[in-house]
Amino acid sequence: MRRLLIGAFIAVAVVAFGSLVGSARAAGFNCSEPEAALCAETNDSIGYGGEYTGHDEPSLLFYSNTAGSGNSNLYNLTLPTDPKVLPNQSGTAGTWNFQLHPAFWLGMALCDNQSAPEFTNAPCTPDSDTNIFDGTNEAGPDYIGKHPGTAFLELQFYPPGWAPWPPGVSCDASKWCAAMAIFSLNQNLNTGVVNNASCLNTVGLEPANFAFITKSGVPHAPPAPLSQTLGTFTPSAATDLFMGSGDKLSIDIHDGAAGLTTIVHDLTTGQTGSMTASSGNGFAQILYEPASATCHQSPYTFRPMYATSSEHTRVPWAAHSYNVAFSDEIGHFEYCSSVDAQGGSCTQAGSDPFDSAFCFAPPFGSPVQATKVKIGGCIATDVDFDGVSYQPNWPGATGNAALEASLHPTPVRFTSPLFNGTQNYNRVAFEADLPRIEIPSLSPNNTCDRGTGAGCVNPPNGANFYPWYTTASVGGNCVWQLGGGNIPGTTNTFGGSSTTAFGPLLFFTYPGPTGPITRTNNFRNVLTSNPCPA
Repeated sequence: MRRLLIGAFIAVAVVAFGSLVGSARAAGFNCSEPEAALCAETNDSIGYGGEYTGHDEPSLLFYSNTAGSGNSNLYNLTLPTDPKVLPNQSGTAGTWNFQLHPAFWLGMALCDNQSAPEFTNAPCTPDSDTNIFDGTNEAGPDYIGKHPGTAFLELQFYPPGWAPWPPGVSCDASKWCAAMAIFSLNQNLNTGVVNNASCLNTVGLEPANFAFITKSGVPHAPPAPLSQTLGTFTPSAATDLFMGSGDKLSIDIHDGAAGLTTIVHDLTTGQTGSMTASSGNGFAQILYEPASATCHQSPYTFRPMYATSSEHTRVPWAAHSYNVAFSDEIGHFEYCSSVDAQGGSCTQAGSDPFDSAFCFAPPFGSPVQATKVKIGGCIATDVDFDGVSYQPNWPGATGNAALEASLHPTPVRFTSPLFNGTQNYNRVAFEADLPRIEIPSLSPNNTCDRGTGAGCVNPPNGANFYPWYTTASVGGNCVWQLGGGNIPGTTNTFGGSSTTAFGPLLFFTYPGPTGPITRTNNFRNVLTSNPCPA
């Protein structure tokens, strides 16, 4: 959903790496800020001052009507490797993972009775399909506007090699890291009333809890939205789980005794990291108090929203339709050789005016940070779809195996999750939120009308390539992968293009202050079976 959390979550002006000014608190992130490119994607723009939050999240959804499928996931995943050839500033050499995706993540819907579309703030019963409200009749008992307040988990993985956290995208020059990010939306969608000005000016309309996955399972800095410090977003090799490219992981997401728990076992190194979204670990919900003069938070233990995962287990305020899902975060890198400040604007002659924001160029920091790839680039949303993510730089994109082995990364590969320890999901869906970000007022090459679907296209206008999910056989096991149709070992290309794989437009009803709103935010293709069981 949006997102990925990178250093873009520093909701203050970044005038030089490590120097933060113009904020009432030391650090944190604010999804209403235009640079917050990795927050969970909402149905509509959330900036109360008119700012835009929008980014590209091609996703794979997992469905089952069996209890446990909505709150218990066990994945096996292999981290991608980067090519041996380093990128260069002209874009004619290698393409590394940080250029294709500043993060990929695993998601799950959670309870939060202070989050949208809430209007009663009644306690949410976790792990229960009694929370399914997706009716379109405003007078009906199952109307989506009566849905319990919902948050969304993104267990995010960040690639190595480039501008360091914060405010960049990498935890280390050569190692991956991961974090638990939980997003909420402080708005009554039935009235349109947002939270108080104090909250909007500190944590924004979409507050987030954030904690790196640590070796102890204890956050190394405060995770709650109002408590976050610069340390919250500063990775530490001493406390956090760092992983190597190509490492094989076992990832466990479930509702534990203390709350939502994520455990990452690095099967290659034998190390383990974890995080539990509990009040004991310092997690909290921002209170929805529109009339208050002050923003407040309350200790809170997050737990999964649903018992199952299906077409009906939605996050009502989100652009995407999912509960249990894998998603990549793409469309966040444009080359830029010079900047006016780290995290500022691109000053390169002829730079793209549509995407030249939140830019970085070496040397990174003072003192200079250890960085493997010393190129400049911008990581704001690529609204005209011409950046690195939208070129045939993906694994399997060209059919030239020798070229790709030299210049392209390997794909992220992962199994379908198991739930309740041993059970497979019996169907899947591919979903891309392209209509959400093909808005003509924001994307100069596109004319998508989300009310009618006219002009909404896949791939987007301006793109020379758009990745999609395929399957492969690796070591006798079926795995999913993202890229093109020519990755070695591929067994199913699902029609051989993003157009066929992601399918037709999906129209949804959302609650609104004048009644139900119908629009399209996604292409979605639901398969009647799971072609790649674990």
